[in-house]
Amino acid sequence: MAQLLHPSRAVALGFLLVIAVGTVLLKLPVSQAKGEAAPWLTAIFTATSAVCVTGLVVVDTGTYWSNFGQWVILGLFQMGGFGFMTVATLLGLMANQSLPLRAKLITQVETRSLRLGDIRSVARLVFVITLVMELATALWLTVRLHFGYSLQWRDAAWSGLFHAVSAFNNAGFSIHPDSLMRYGADAQILVPVMIAIVVGGIGFPVLYDLRERARGARRLSLHTRLTLLFTLVLLLVGFLVLLAFEWTNPKTLGAMPLPQKLLSAAFASVSARTAGFNSIDIGAMTRDSWALQYFLMFVGGGSGGTAGGIKIGTIAIVALLVFAEISGRSDVGAFGRRVSASAQRQAVTVLALGSVIITLGTLVILPITALPTDQVIFEVISAFGTVGLSTGITGELPAPAQLVIVALMYIGRVGTITFAASLMVTERRAPYRYPEEHPIVG
Repeated sequence: MAQLLHPSRAVALGFLLVIAVGTVLLKLPVSQAKGEAAPWLTAIFTATSAVCVTGLVVVDTGTYWSNFGQWVILGLFQMGGFGFMTVATLLGLMANQSLPLRAKLITQVETRSLRLGDIRSVARLVFVITLVMELATALWLTVRLHFGYSLQWRDAAWSGLFHAVSAFNNAGFSIHPDSLMRYGADAQILVPVMIAIVVGGIGFPVLYDLRERARGARRLSLHTRLTLLFTLVLLLVGFLVLLAFEWTNPKTLGAMPLPQKLLSAAFASVSARTAGFNSIDIGAMTRDSWALQYFLMFVGGGSGGTAGGIKIGTIAIVALLVFAEISGRSDVGAFGRRVSASAQRQAVTVLALGSVIITLGTLVILPITALPTDQVIFEVISAFGTVGLSTGITGELPAPAQLVIVALMYIGRVGTITFAASLMVTERRAPYRYPEEHPIVG
């Protein structure tokens, strides 16, 4: 029983429980627009995608599901993005001011806080930022949709709230069949959504560190510096490369005026980092752009946030490790700080396992579908990275392939949490060391 209640296992089981509850709720006839019970696979796929804040769908969210069903989906990706165990801890905080040690440990798994003493403060910050960002974005979108698109206040408020919560949680769910393509030229819609995506996906430990630094309490940690730097680099590279690849593509940016081209390329770069919205047709992009998005989706966002992927911290440490090896340096580090050997091993392990999972997922799906390989790869990476972007093949996948996608979404969201936690908890030093050798590399 003690093994079962290990914090990392508690998080995994917590997500699984929410998925199960969500599946049952979506299976109810009241959740379906026609008042009929949805197929089990549809309910399971949608619930998993929502809880794992992915956004891949096999049916149109806005027309297939009833208002009740859409509320269920919103609740699921709020729970999944906000963090199941963080929510539980916040409820405990509201009940009384003392946190038991197990609650602290469980919350630490989800928030990636570096010290147990920070848990209470991080939990409060998570709650405040989530509330402020979602309400502010929802209010802005509501006003814009009412006055700019003549939607009734009720419809505008619902659309604004749904897309605001989906954006901040990097969920990628939309009540429109074309995602946000209908707003592709509207910066007043896309820019607030981009801000919510970045803030939600950068990671709460980074936001906590920035707040503490603003108070003069401590210097920025190496994790925060690396996350901010690599986030900026990836967003900029994604923007410039997508702009170049799609500049003359008549099906995407080619026919757009310059301001819209810039806006659409920027949104595509931000969204590829696990947000899942699209303002241009992903299926119409060039294969060069797909290849770039493979990488962006695989990396994802910051640790301890609502984003998925192997995380920016992982790729940053691997990049520093490669640079140190090329330059002949014995130490791996940046900004006057050295990266620990254990962090280096963890980063390489997470990178390797992520690559293996994507490879296996692709190899399992390819034999059971006649769809093009590059589109299958795109779908697999999108699922594992909990991104939600698709070239339009999700609904065409056979049932066994959809179940593989379900497993990839769950592993991508929960597996990285439990695995990273187990690495930190189970590391131990052996009482002896074997003689060293140097196998040939390369």
